[in-house]
Amino acid sequence: MLLIDNDVVARVASPGECIEIQEEAFADLQTGRAIHRPRIDVYAPCSREDAYYRWSSMEGVTVRPAPYFAMRIKSDIAFWPKTPDGRWMEKKFCVEPGLYCGLILLFSTETGAPLAMINDGVLQHFRVGGGAGLGAKYLSRSDSKVVGLLGAGGMAKAYLQAFTKVRAIEQARVYSPTVGNRESFAQEMSRTLGIEVSPVQTAEEAVRGADIVASCTDSMEPTIQAEWLSSGMHVTNVGPYEIDQTCLARFDLKVRQGEAGSGSEALRESSRLRREVGQSPLAYVAGTEDEMRRLPPKPSGRVGFGGAFPHIAELITGACPGRTSSEQVTFYHNFGNQGLQFACVGGMVFERARQKGLGRSLPDDWFLQTVRN
Repeated sequence: MLLIDNDVVARVASPGECIEIQEEAFADLQTGRAIHRPRIDVYAPCSREDAYYRWSSMEGVTVRPAPYFAMRIKSDIAFWPKTPDGRWMEKKFCVEPGLYCGLILLFSTETGAPLAMINDGVLQHFRVGGGAGLGAKYLSRSDSKVVGLLGAGGMAKAYLQAFTKVRAIEQARVYSPTVGNRESFAQEMSRTLGIEVSPVQTAEEAVRGADIVASCTDSMEPTIQAEWLSSGMHVTNVGPYEIDQTCLARFDLKVRQGEAGSGSEALRESSRLRREVGQSPLAYVAGTEDEMRRLPPKPSGRVGFGGAFPHIAELITGACPGRTSSEQVTFYHNFGNQGLQFACVGGMVFERARQKGLGRSLPDDWFLQTVRN
């Protein structure tokens, strides 16, 4: 059993390298060689009166790079504040602000053996950024050169890195409401990627005229206005509420990454089983009626966790066309297939760490037993 921390993940992988492995895994969904179980959360009241405890899990099986099963688990205290300027956000922490708890558990589907425990922070950015890069590969114009970014955190960095792997990006504009964040992002990414990255003062300035637009925020409200969009753009997101119905109507071609979990017809919604609680696709909820009032209402008019769009696997395998003209405005709903992403990207990270002798070995007998379970 190998314990792999975020530093090791960053040494052995990058967002760009996570594009091809996800492309293969998503294609395998079409043949049944791969499968995943979408994210499901469990909520329970906690002592903080404006927050809830949240447990999240998602699972997937892949055959490439090898036969692996992965489960990603998270343990959070989640809350939904409004900032002084009126922005509605989802925030979270574990133990105290600035600390987080998330793990990927990797197993062999050949023997059942536990193989690795991986911190999910850096890998989470890489797999989501790689997914956005895959969408840009199939849906952005081949001559795309300018990126507009909303958000200046780890996700925005991963997105921009991935875009540079599939298109000859020359310039990026980044907006964050925190001036220091957008300025430090621009300096770091200009240096890292060797392209011009400029901080801008408004979201509109970042979006207008860009070839590829990415919203990389934890906003519970739309971040892009339809009037900012123009012919030939490609748009993608991180969160389920960043894009609203007016933008959706502006897109000529809409493609989803996969199943996110909120649309299961087999599970009937009730007070204890809810769809779209905060940024949870599907959640089992404990608590009294008073305690459950802490939970945010379901936003209306947003794209949410899915839609009746073609699946990216259909584009990869040629079952349906992608962009057919340079004038189309395209949208990649970068949400879904999470369990499968953790299986294929986690498997790649495990193999590279093992080859390089990185990570911390834990005795297998800590995880195996002679008592039948």
